Amino acid sequence: MTLVKGLLRWLFWILAGIVLVTAAILALFRFVNPPATAFTLAWQLENRQPIQQIWVSLEDISPWMPLAVIASEDQRFLTHWGLDLDAIATAVTAYQQGNNLRGASTITQQTAKNLFLWSGRSMARKGLEAVLALGLEGLWPKRRIMEVYLNVAEFGPGIYGVEAASQSHFGIKASQLSPEQAARLAAVLPNPRVYSAAAPSPYIWQRVSWIRRQMGQLGGTDLVQSLY
Repeated sequence: MTLVKGLLRWLFWILAGIVLVTAAILALFRFVNPPATAFTLAWQLENRQPIQQIWVSLEDISPWMPLAVIASEDQRFLTHWGLDLDAIATAVTAYQQGNNLRGASTITQQTAKNLFLWSGRSMARKGLEAVLALGLEGLWPKRRIMEVYLNVAEFGPGIYGVEAASQSHFGIKASQLSPEQAARLAAVLPNPRVYSAAAPSPYIWQRVSWIRRQMGQLGGTDLVQSLY
């Protein structure tokens, strides 16, 4: 029993240390832009090529862009605390019925995944993603979550962040994005290495049309003024 208690004590302190280090990193990244993310490092290791990424503040991003990703990815972003419990319950039920684990990730969860985790749909990764999302919501304001998300999301092979994507796909700055261009970028987020915002397929054009309708129904850029 003494050995078991000793092991449990060590396990407790190890877990406590991991939690404290993670919290410290999250607190730092509230004010300091991450020098790299798990996904950008993975891209460079796999492809032996540099990424395209240009960090910009939210003020230098067209308000159509956060509206487009909210419309496309997470319409309750401004009101939830990191997790969409209804969407999670639906995804878990589908998984228990034998379907692939998919969907339910909020913008906060996607930010946590891009920063710290790996691609895939395992329950372990989803669990870590949820815990990190709660940490982000506790330590960061919504504005910072959106700012980091738009700077680390992949919009094409090796193209990370909306500024690099705007320049690469449209030849303009992110501050100049139109509603349609913002919707085109948001439309490829489910699989940016397959879909192209520069040369949209018929499927992507359908998604663009749907996202544009949602942007209007959500109230236009008035919805995201609280982020600016």
